[in-house]
Amino acid sequence: MEEFQVLKEKAKKNIRIADHMLIMTFPLVKDPKILLAVMENIFSALSDAMSSLVFYERLFKRVPIFQDTFDSKFNLFRDRLVQKHEINKEYVNLIQEIREILTEHKRSPVEFSRGDRFIICSSNYRMKTISCDDLKKYIAKTKMFITDIDRLVSKDAGIFK
Repeated sequence: MEEFQVLKEKAKKNIRIADHMLIMTFPLVKDPKILLAVMENIFSALSDAMSSLVFYERLFKRVPIFQDTFDSKFNLFRDRLVQKHEINKEYVNLIQEIREILTEHKRSPVEFSRGDRFIICSSNYRMKTISCDDLKKYIAKTKMFITDIDRLVSKDAGIFK
């Protein structure tokens, strides 16, 4: 299998894991820290799906050589591929938003649980809340994104069998 196909399957697996954790595990365990793990799986699914399209385009030499870093692939995706393939710009915003939340979590000096929400505080005590409803919306959008990417990279699927 080509790298873009491996990444596409990895994205599908990550979103299934995120969905299962949110729908099945979280109601049983009731630990809001699971919400953060769900968020990380959603981000992994988005990143892998985006990377799948970037590597697909690279395989056909339609994009220049790039570094295998998130920033490099994201910039290439945002600047060239979104417009070329008429991908909804809402997906770009979704990727950026989830990445910012995870970055804030890594930098945050204080985080805590309140009810069924996970709250991240920045150093100046600006708060970001992660709730079950937010994650359900993120999962739904991510599933649509993966479906769109799957449709794009499957056009020439017969070549790689």
